[in-house]
Amino acid sequence: MTERFTTYDDFEHLMFDRLPNGVLLITLNRPEHFNAAHERMHAEMGAVWKVIDTDEATRVAVVTGAGKAFSAGGDLGMVERQIGDIDNTLRTQREAAAIVYNMMDCRVPIISAINGVAVGAGLAVAIMADISIAGEGIRLTDGHLRLGVAAGDHAAIIWPLLCGMAKAKYYLLTSEFISGAEAERIGLVSLAVPDDQVLERAMEIADRLGRGPQAAIQGTKRSLNGWLRMASPIFDSSLGHEMLHFLHPDVAEGLAALKEKREPVFPSTLGSD
Repeated sequence: MTERFTTYDDFEHLMFDRLPNGVLLITLNRPEHFNAAHERMHAEMGAVWKVIDTDEATRVAVVTGAGKAFSAGGDLGMVERQIGDIDNTLRTQREAAAIVYNMMDCRVPIISAINGVAVGAGLAVAIMADISIAGEGIRLTDGHLRLGVAAGDHAAIIWPLLCGMAKAKYYLLTSEFISGAEAERIGLVSLAVPDDQVLERAMEIADRLGRGPQAAIQGTKRSLNGWLRMASPIFDSSLGHEMLHFLHPDVAEGLAALKEKREPVFPSTLGSD
């Protein structure tokens, strides 16, 4: 899929609302699928930040999910179509990299209002935001190892900085779910608030930033993201490992187990005992 995104009208699965003080609200909009990203939406989730970067009317971006979820990650149909398909996998790799690098490079601060479950590519958007507000009762997981691929979307570049290496390794290697309250406790998100106050709190912060000194805010974001830029080779490695694993037999079993809601029996473990 080759798409050009130059204006907000080019996006099909993101909604945009302009609010006072330069605040732009972006809503991930596939609520009937818990905002899981198929090919088109996955491309949009990476491309939108470049459009925002050139939008002089926007001072702060807030991203949230329509309905009950922030984003359930990658649509399982998209995952199935990617298995064993080199060209498809390379395209997905470029788009996954765009989510991380375009969010880093976007000049305006980005706030995520994590209003429900966030997994995979959706979690990448939630955690790569400059400020993340999560509902105390929502659930997060990177989830890649459940599928049988390396944690490549965003986790290697930022989780150790946010919550430390010990917690990062534990949650990424086990794919355990984390509540919003626990995510705040370990430093993975900025704030956890009651579930029904997530967007309200995010908008309060966005309005404050929208009324703040713009050059100073943007300069501070850019400087702090220098830490992430130093970790770029780590991210590139993790993303390469993830995409390589879409050629491994484990991923077909991981996908089947997710569809059947059972524990996977990965081929790479058979005969190892």
